[in-house]
Amino acid sequence: MAPKRFLVVRDTASDGALRGAVLAMGNFDGVHRGHQAVIAAAIDRARGLDQPTGVLTFEPHPRDFFNPGEPLFRLTDEAAKLRLLAANGLDGAIVLTFNAALASLTAEHFVTRILVEQFAVSGVVIGFNFHFGKNRTGSPDFLAAQGARYGFAVDVVAPFELNGRPVSSGPIRDALTDARLNDAATLLGFPWFVSGEVKHGDKRGRELGFPTANLSLAASCGLRHGVYAVRVGLGDQRYDGVANFGRRPMFDSGVILLEVFLFDFAGDLYGRSIDVAFIDWIREEAVFGSVGELISAMQDDAAKARAALKRA
Repeated sequence: MAPKRFLVVRDTASDGALRGAVLAMGNFDGVHRGHQAVIAAAIDRARGLDQPTGVLTFEPHPRDFFNPGEPLFRLTDEAAKLRLLAANGLDGAIVLTFNAALASLTAEHFVTRILVEQFAVSGVVIGFNFHFGKNRTGSPDFLAAQGARYGFAVDVVAPFELNGRPVSSGPIRDALTDARLNDAATLLGFPWFVSGEVKHGDKRGRELGFPTANLSLAASCGLRHGVYAVRVGLGDQRYDGVANFGRRPMFDSGVILLEVFLFDFAGDLYGRSIDVAFIDWIREEAVFGSVGELISAMQDDAAKARAALKRA
């Protein structure tokens, strides 16, 4: 059976395939377990109505629009978010550009112009704390009243808790900033990962016996600087590895990089896109007394990473 096609509609409903859908609405940064509960409720509602299921989400993240000088540590960029949404069994996603025009749209006009006229929704599912429209006046109660008025179902999903702990994006960011990877993965439902195109570096890793694939992450990335055990996705292939994220204090050029050494791999990765999943924390970045000491530490890092990945 062919995999289900995941449709992405940007700003307009010209394709028409998602008109009449049940939409889970939100920012979905991380697509964590709480978001997955909202998506599951939307899929369940759509089955009952015999309609497709999608998400309605926003790019850039509204917090980045309103606070451009304080960029948000995104758990997932747009591409990763869409990949994760597709993996949750949805038919598609509607991505609205969050700009001044959308920010100034009142909650009532958001409902009438976008949900009713543009997409003719049969249902909308939101989390208990989701607000929308100018000045965030579109509350869950407001949306429920609008659904009754215009004839679409509204479901408000209660806080999702894991062992009594509410799941949201903020605690996941905090866990990654502290390198508490198991905690982050528990809340997400999967190991946190980044994706990117492998860039040319200074080739210093090759000189040290550890040729690395270098990725530039967003400047807002709040992951703790240090050495990690990682798993790398390269197309359909998976590799274990060890990675350093930070400034490389022995050779600090002021550039923050993710440098990934793939175990048991030989080949050219330049220009290719890879996924890097963070599995375990090894140590802080450090300055060593000599290049020889650095090489010895890197060998120890690799051994510890292999052991950690074997246990994972």
